Amino acid sequence: MNFKNIFWYFDKALPSKLCDDIIKHGNSKKEELALTGAQGEKKENQLTEKELMDLKKKRDSNIVWLNDHWIYKEIHPYVQQANKSAGWNFEWDWSESCQFTKYKLNQHYGWHQDAGTEPYEEKAGSNFTGKLRKLSVAINLSDETEYEGGDLEFDSSTPEKIKNIITPNNGKSKGTVVVFPSSVWHRVKPVTKGTKYSLVIWCCGKPFK
Repeated sequence: MNFKNIFWYFDKALPSKLCDDIIKHGNSKKEELALTGAQGEKKENQLTEKELMDLKKKRDSNIVWLNDHWIYKEIHPYVQQANKSAGWNFEWDWSESCQFTKYKLNQHYGWHQDAGTEPYEEKAGSNFTGKLRKLSVAINLSDETEYEGGDLEFDSSTPEKIKNIITPNNGKSKGTVVVFPSSVWHRVKPVTKGTKYSLVIWCCGKPFK
């Protein structure tokens, strides 16, 4: 798909205290190594040494899964506004668990898309059955003085033809909410100092017609 706007952002949208509350909440839970692709069905201790090395070349971060109503309540209005203002007008009706992410020194996430090629398979009691990721949300929870690097970047083409389209203000302002179609290529560059905390949410809906 080609989009006139490959992202829509709200600078410093979330109050500092709310960001701090999410960080405190996320840090109170046990973190795990972020996985990707086929490895996503495994646990960290199930990966071979080679699988772990290959993973960290592509993605290296620590995550915690959150599904608290008070978080969605704060974020969803921005998703709805961005969906309309950017002209995407995607139909979506559910969000996956929030991914609270810690990017420590040298941690990163290489070029990737969030959208899958096929709808979620049928699972008993699942709200995702037959749905796709349509919109992604990335929220910077950290103050820009607390870390260096970790820039969120977007590209309107593919990793083979990178144009390095960077989010305004690099999305570094605390509380900035960035919404984008889940099929858009993006990455998080390595953190070179401190720790960057972020929150990612994927909004799902039935396949495009």
